[in-house]
Amino acid sequence: MKESQIQVRKMTATALLMAMNIIMSTSVLSIPVPGGHMYLNDVVIVTAAVLLEPFYAFLVGGVGAFIGDMLFYPAPMFVSLVTHGLQAVVISLFVHKFFARKQVRGSIIGAIVGWIITFTGYTIGRAYIYSTPAYAVAKFPFQVMQTAVGSVFALLLCWKCGIVNLFHRFFPDGESASEAVTH
Repeated sequence: MKESQIQVRKMTATALLMAMNIIMSTSVLSIPVPGGHMYLNDVVIVTAAVLLEPFYAFLVGGVGAFIGDMLFYPAPMFVSLVTHGLQAVVISLFVHKFFARKQVRGSIIGAIVGWIITFTGYTIGRAYIYSTPAYAVAKFPFQVMQTAVGSVFALLLCWKCGIVNLFHRFFPDGESASEAVTH
């Protein structure tokens, strides 16, 4: 397969995952909680970070969340850009760079670090945006739960449901999933 074809496929996958992130950022697909909603876009962000290199993961996680917020609830859009962008990049680095030969382990460690980044980033961001730490503290348990549920579900989709293997078949330029994925 030509390099240009591979790049087009990566951009297409990135755009599709970014669109999914935007859709999952809507109130229609959220779970109401005290003081707001719990969104399901962490599933898409973590999945994209496991599948894609850091730059593409940033586009899906950071830019996708930014656009979703800009369209539906603009107040935290810059917090989302930084927080979800950093979350996606860190997870992708753990999977593709730090644990390239043990991607399952890398994705678990990356998801834990991404989880810490996300709830910390949103807690600080909310305190700044809404000028009240009380609001940030009230939302904290739901942010922790949102990120944890999204990460666990994404890792199950990637490794137990075979999304990673399907993705590697779609991108035959790199190592096969069986070569790169070990526990």
